[in-house]
Amino acid sequence: MPRRIARADRGDADAPDREIRLLKNPDGQWTARDLRVGVTAQGESRTAALDNLDVVVEVVEHDGGHSPTDDEIRDLGVDPEDARSLGDELPDVLQYRW
Repeated sequence: MPRRIARADRGDADAPDREIRLLKNPDGQWTARDLRVGVTAQGESRTAALDNLDVVVEVVEHDGGHSPTDDEIRDLGVDPEDARSLGDELPDVLQYRW
């Protein structure tokens, strides 16, 4: 089945230059990417992917989130010292290649 790409604009009045691309993945999930901000989110439906993208954009543009605490890192099953040793480099499995 060919992948379908669509462009959508959520109509955010405060971001008239917002361009979003939607992609239906082979597994049935949807991926939404905000091209201006350069972030991506997924969801089980187009609406869910766009809603998740709005949350990611809000965090990136307004409060930036916070660095994870050692407890949050441990909750993910990762040793905090191992995580720090990577610096800014992501493991291969997490690197996105176009």
